[in-house]
Amino acid sequence: MAEGEEDVRLTAWVRGRVQGVGFRWWTRARALELDLVGWARNTDDGRVEVVAEGSRAACVKLLELLRSCDTPGRVDGVVERWSEPRGSLGGFVER
Repeated sequence: MAEGEEDVRLTAWVRGRVQGVGFRWWTRARALELDLVGWARNTDDGRVEVVAEGSRAACVKLLELLRSCDTPGRVDGVVERWSEPRGSLGGFVER
């Protein structure tokens, strides 16, 4: 981690056609490339919830990727929440 770079926790809710299209797998691959820990899971209302912890720069990049046109399926919108990291996560998993 770069000096002065703080760790953060990003929670993002992605809506659109994001279930059953490999979106969680794609998200996991991008998060691992960015050295993030956390998880991605389908929600009952059709969204995918993504929780990632790591450097702020990496979390911002993941958020940009989630909003890009390069995702599987179709993303109609992403709502994010930033918070302090809890430090209890290991790896990045699909739930």
